[in-house]
Amino acid sequence: MANKVHVKTGDKVTILSGKDKDKQGKVLSVFPKEGKVIVEGVNIVKRHTKPTRENPQGGIIEREGAVESSKVMLVCPRCNKPTRAAKKFLQDGNKVRQCKKCSEVIDK
Repeated sequence: MANKVHVKTGDKVTILSGKDKDKQGKVLSVFPKEGKVIVEGVNIVKRHTKPTRENPQGGIIEREGAVESSKVMLVCPRCNKPTRAAKKFLQDGNKVRQCKKCSEVIDK
């Protein structure tokens, strides 16, 4: 059974702990089974690659590594502050995320 992750692809998040603490970035992908997310510009790892047809030079490639989802916090697009997401039920029965600080609906 897949675990729930509190952020979605495309959300702006801030890092709570680690070497990249207080950095902000956009969520590129989410892995609910592992409970991890990949954030743009955070946890850069180096990968040594052999030459291939696509990359005839080979060499060292830098890319983002996965971060525990518990170490990221959602940033509200309106007040631009890290916040927890509250669940709000709309009249039509849909469920959306809401900022706990300014009550702005995060999901459009």
